[in-house]
Amino acid sequence: MADQDGQTGSTSQVEAPRGFLSARVDEKGRLKLPSAIAQYLEGFGERKVFVTTLNASTARIYPISIWRETERLLEEPGDDAETKEDVAFIAYHFGSDDEMDAQGRVLVPTELRRALKLENEQVFLRCFKQRIEVIGREVYEQRLARALEGVGEKVQGLEKKGLR
Repeated sequence: MADQDGQTGSTSQVEAPRGFLSARVDEKGRLKLPSAIAQYLEGFGERKVFVTTLNASTARIYPISIWRETERLLEEPGDDAETKEDVAFIAYHFGSDDEMDAQGRVLVPTELRRALKLENEQVFLRCFKQRIEVIGREVYEQRLARALEGVGEKVQGLEKKGLR
């Protein structure tokens, strides 16, 4: 059952950090997670993760329990079964299991970090939908520019719908 922040199970005790946190993927492909994000991951009661991409523009670090839920969704039959199969194919092509080490590092798979230009680069992380998004500088700047376009009108429209 999810709590008011959309968290389930033991994660309701650990609140996801808000905002973007900066980190770096080192020359060996290890991503040193900021301590707030490492603590958030530990709140799931596990250190095992699945590191991948689904959209070929940002990496995702899933606590393994959340990835298992995602796998179940992708395996469900339905009208969109082919779409699910394609997304799963991408996830497994670029992804791999890993375990956060004692220093709070996870390995970003070689092909994934090369495809997303994350090698030996600064990245931006945010906790979103019980996963950790890893965004390279170029994509981050593009998304920021898009978000800023007409931001005044966006906020006014959302305030009419109850945004405080």
